[in-house]
Amino acid sequence: MAKKSSRNTKARIVSAAWKLFYEQGYEETTVEEIIFESETSKGSFYHYFDGKDALLSSLSVLFDERYEELMQQPHDEMDCIELLCWLNQELFTTIENTVSIELLARLFSSQLVTKGEKHLLDRKRTYYRLLRQIVSQGQEREELTDTRTVSEIVKAYAMFERGLMYDWCLSGGEYSLVQYAREMMPLFLDGFRKKKNSFQKQSTKSSCRKCSKINQKFRILQCRTGIILYGVLYLRLLSFVLYCARFNES
Repeated sequence: MAKKSSRNTKARIVSAAWKLFYEQGYEETTVEEIIFESETSKGSFYHYFDGKDALLSSLSVLFDERYEELMQQPHDEMDCIELLCWLNQELFTTIENTVSIELLARLFSSQLVTKGEKHLLDRKRTYYRLLRQIVSQGQEREELTDTRTVSEIVKAYAMFERGLMYDWCLSGGEYSLVQYAREMMPLFLDGFRKKKNSFQKQSTKSSCRKCSKINQKFRILQCRTGIILYGVLYLRLLSFVLYCARFNES
């Protein structure tokens, strides 16, 4: 319980900080305002962060909190690729609406030059844990290829997602990150979709040809049966007419 409470305290500080950074700018935001907005204390703030600059590397915490919120929502009807695309769309929507490009660019810059912990690559993050879970389930359900390991697919996905964010920062946000990712992410993930082997494809085609031949024979049989029934009915009708004619003559 204490661990969960401490995590919530840190998350509140991070959430409040990035909210203020977005609304009034990084330089104009003070530590005191962050403490007030997060409803925490000065002691709590400096327990987790050395100062305001240390919050620049905390964006990953905000992302992880968002992922945990999203995974609580119903998503059983999605396959793993649809789920990953949906998570990406929700995350990028959060970025576009709550994180300034300047601060996101500063985050990437700080991670490139830092000699300490690179938070974006921390495999213990909620982000990576959820990705491993989704990809592993995708392979178990035969939705994703098993020619690549779970770790390889997760790494590729994370790299592609960071690449999209980096290019968006590099271009100064001249296009919509959400809309561009909506087009590109499915194309990227489709490369990891499990493909049918040649034997399955051949069997499917063979089955289709057999079904086509069976349907054709069935239609011919229906036609022949119809002709026979029509002929029988015609003969019965003719017999009845002749019987009536003889009956009238008598």
